[in-house]
Amino acid sequence: MADLKQLKRWRLILGENANETLGSYANEAFSLSQEESIMDEALAAIYDGVGEGEGSERLAGKGSSSPRIAKWLADIRTFFKEDVVSVIQTDAIERKGLKQLLFEPEVLKNVQPNIEMVATLMSLRGKIPEKTKDTARQLVKAVVDEINKKLENDIRRAVTGALNKRQHSPIPNVSSIDWKLTIRRNLKNYDRVQKRMIPERFYFFDRKKSTNNWTVILDMDQSGSMADSIIYASVAGAIFASMASINTRIVAFDTEIVDLSEQYDNDPVDMLFGIQLGGGTDINKSVAYCEKFISDPKKTIFILISDLYEGGNQASLVRRMSEMKEAGVKVMCLLALSDKGAPFYDENLARKLSSLGIPCFACTPTLLPELLEGALKGNDLSELAKKLLESRKK
Repeated sequence: MADLKQLKRWRLILGENANETLGSYANEAFSLSQEESIMDEALAAIYDGVGEGEGSERLAGKGSSSPRIAKWLADIRTFFKEDVVSVIQTDAIERKGLKQLLFEPEVLKNVQPNIEMVATLMSLRGKIPEKTKDTARQLVKAVVDEINKKLENDIRRAVTGALNKRQHSPIPNVSSIDWKLTIRRNLKNYDRVQKRMIPERFYFFDRKKSTNNWTVILDMDQSGSMADSIIYASVAGAIFASMASINTRIVAFDTEIVDLSEQYDNDPVDMLFGIQLGGGTDINKSVAYCEKFISDPKKTIFILISDLYEGGNQASLVRRMSEMKEAGVKVMCLLALSDKGAPFYDENLARKLSSLGIPCFACTPTLLPELLEGALKGNDLSELAKKLLESRKK
C-alpha cells in the first residue's frame, strides 16, 4: 500500500481523473483536505483538459478563461512557492490564452513579478489600456529593481576597479551634489503624507575631470526569443549610463533600429516599454548604425546581444564585425544574457565570428560585471570567455 501523502501529491499532479486509480492503492479513505482542494482547483484551472488516448495526466485545456482569475492568482501565491508560481502563471498565459486578463489592474496587481511576466507585458506594449499602464509599470519596476539590486554594486565595483577612478566623490559637498541621480535613486522614499522625499543616500560628482572615458555600446536583438536577455541588458545598460566614466549607447533592433540611449533618461522601465518584441532581424543594419558612435576604437566595447539568426546581409555583417575588431574595438557577442539553460543560436555564424577572434557565448547576468571588468582591463576576450564558461559549468 502506498504512502497516503505521496498518493495525494500524485493526485494533485494527475488531476481528478486519477481518483479511482489512486484510491485503489490507499488503505484508508482517500480524499483531499480543504487546503489541498483549493490547490487542486488552482491547478485544474490551467492544466485539466481532455487528452488523447488512455491516461489521466493533466493537459493544457482549451476552455475559456476563468472569471475568478484574481482569486486564482491569490490561491497559487498562497499555496505554492515563488518559482512554481512563475511556472503556473507562464503556462496560464501560453496555454490558456489569459493575456487579456492582464489588462485589468485589479488582476495584474496580484501577479507574481518575474522575468516571464515582464516579457509578456513588453510583447503587448502597444495594446495595454490606459487604466492598466500604471499597474503594469509597477510590476515591471519590481522586477527591474530586483535585477538592479543584484547587479549595480558589482558593475560599479568592476568598472571603478578597472579604471581606478571614482565617478562620485564620497566627500559631502553641497556644490558637487548630483541632484538628478540623487532624486532618481531616492524616489522610492517619497513620503506621500508629508509630501517630501527623504534621501537614503546623496550622490556627489568627483571634481577631478575624467580623462579615461570608455564607450560601451549595447546592441540588442529584440526578437521574441531574446526577451530575457533584453530585460537584463536594459537594466545593465541603465547602470552603465549612470556612470560618468563610461559613455553608453543602447540600441535595440529587429529590421528597424531604436536608439534608447537618451530618449528614456537612463530609466530601464521606460526603456523596456520602448522595446517591441518580435519581427524580423537585420543585425548588419544595426551594427552599421552603431559604428558611428566609435570615436576611439581602442577605448570602445561593443556588445552584440543576439542569437545571430540574421535576416539581413550576413557577409556584410561578418566584414563589419571583423573590421571593428581589427580597429581595436573590444567586440563580443552574447548569445544570451540569462539564467536559463543553453540558448538556441545560429551555430554557423557564431563559428565564423569566433574564427575572427570575436567570442560568442551565453553569459549569466551575475558574470556580466566580471566580463566588463576584463574588457576594460584589456584582457584577451576569447580567454575571458572560456574562463566565464568554465565558471558557469561549476
